[in-house]
Amino acid sequence: MIRALGIPLALIATAAMAAPAADYPAVKPGLQLRFPADHGAHPAFRTEWWYVTGWLKAQDGRAFGFQVTFFRSRARVDPANPSRFAAQQILFAHAALSDPKLGRLLHGERAARAGFGLAVAAMGDADIRIRDWRLRRLSDGRFATRVQADGFALDLAFHPTQKPMPQGENGYSRKGPKPGQASYYYSIPHLAVAGTVLRDGTPLRVTGEAWLDREWSSDYLAPDAVGWDWTGLNLDDGSALMAFRIRRKGGGVLWAGGSFRRQNGSVTRLAPGDVSFRPRRSWKSAATGAVYPVEQLLSVRLPEGVRRFPLVPLFAAQELDGRRTGLPVYWEGAVRTRGGRGYLELTGYAAPLAM
Repeated sequence: MIRALGIPLALIATAAMAAPAADYPAVKPGLQLRFPADHGAHPAFRTEWWYVTGWLKAQDGRAFGFQVTFFRSRARVDPANPSRFAAQQILFAHAALSDPKLGRLLHGERAARAGFGLAVAAMGDADIRIRDWRLRRLSDGRFATRVQADGFALDLAFHPTQKPMPQGENGYSRKGPKPGQASYYYSIPHLAVAGTVLRDGTPLRVTGEAWLDREWSSDYLAPDAVGWDWTGLNLDDGSALMAFRIRRKGGGVLWAGGSFRRQNGSVTRLAPGDVSFRPRRSWKSAATGAVYPVEQLLSVRLPEGVRRFPLVPLFAAQELDGRRTGLPVYWEGAVRTRGGRGYLELTGYAAPLAM
């Protein structure tokens, strides 16, 4: 789900010769989410992503974590440029498999400019494709993805068991002290997963549970932000928790938030003072030298009192190096917690993020 997009220069070389580009639309309060349209692309905005993470169990008892994320980025290109080679929209994708037997992350990437039959992010409903990778919503309401990378492949379907969960104020989610530093954001927790994982040449039937995040934005990070910690947790009683903190350059927290949806469907929106991430154990990457707080204690203040969620990784080495496709280095890992499981994302630890 890494939410900071860098665009490879080779893909946007034509943009340097373009006339001044149109402005990106601002993210403002008052959004009315509409489905299935908001499952689809919002190409006027600068950045957007479809992000699915979850836990899988194979028929042989093995547990896996997985991530599939598709990104769309609108380059600063004159929309009146008639050239088919003008990189109006750039698409990226990451897929990863956390295999405890291996003890490190397996991952693959795709990137292409939209068009030429190579890549598309459709409007009106979810259908995003980069060559042979795809994520879409089927006519029966399930989401489905198919990706193939070195060492693994995923062919999974995700059945919603709960309605979409708007984040922030009915989908308007603040990310900084200025109102425009925000995204339109909703989640679908507790997706029932079924499908196949191809590992070491062997297809494994799997079931499990997943979380879908959807965000689109034009101004995501404040200039003095360095990165964020984010988690999405599917809890065993049917409740769901999303929490994040935006870290400030030089230390401290610039912004924080999240939401907690109970089993009965009631939701508490979390303000910056309601969320605390406290590191418990760090892991240093031998590949990049980055030090990540891979085990943390998350505390959230709710009307009924403070609840604490220890975030314990499936294993430590879940770093994803996306520099080959213009994305940064970050940590994206399957975690257990008291009474549930989910994913933890740690960005800006290898280098400050830049949107």
